[in-house]
Amino acid sequence: MADKFLHGNVIEQLASGIAKFELVSSPLPSISNATPFLGDNSYRFFARIAPSLGTKSPAMKKIERYTVEKVTGDGRCLFRALVKGMAINKGIGLKPWEERDEADGLRMAVKEVICDNGKERQHYEEALVAITVEESLKRYCQRIERPDFWGGESELLVLSKLCSQPIIVYIPENEQKGGWGSGFIPISEYGAEFNKGSKNGKPRKAVRLLYRGRNHYDLLV
Repeated sequence: MADKFLHGNVIEQLASGIAKFELVSSPLPSISNATPFLGDNSYRFFARIAPSLGTKSPAMKKIERYTVEKVTGDGRCLFRALVKGMAINKGIGLKPWEERDEADGLRMAVKEVICDNGKERQHYEEALVAITVEESLKRYCQRIERPDFWGGESELLVLSKLCSQPIIVYIPENEQKGGWGSGFIPISEYGAEFNKGSKNGKPRKAVRLLYRGRNHYDLLV
């Protein structure tokens, strides 16, 4: 009965928009063990979205230098940047129509895993949490069918695993240094386990994406 009552409160707070979410990088006890905080009847809910680039990763220890490869801003920019980066890593050149079609292929691969295959979806729990914090899964699955769908963290979580591809997201240094600096600062890392390779495959070179704000991604090479 206590669990039923608690989950009733959870649903009510989610519906009313007063639930508090906090993103963390390590697992926490079940929500059934949640306790009110600050003396009120509200609860904090925790979502493990992506690994931190803090103490364990050397990526945040220095500003890095790369060349920016511009990516067409047609709503497919995240998927285009990934396609272009993976092709460059393999020494392959893509024609504009090939880049577009391959980008749409990545988007539809995410849709197939998250929306069309309930069994496969269970392997992408972090992506599901990231999606459903902001909208219903049904609404997400309707939107991702559109070619101008804007990709972000949820899709990076899926594609890094689906493609066995390490991905690092950067922001321009000048966004952190008060308007100066020409380097790039890593802020998120996905699929780091594929850097080392496995018995069945070679280590994968990371694709480095530059997030410029306003939901646009370019490629760093």
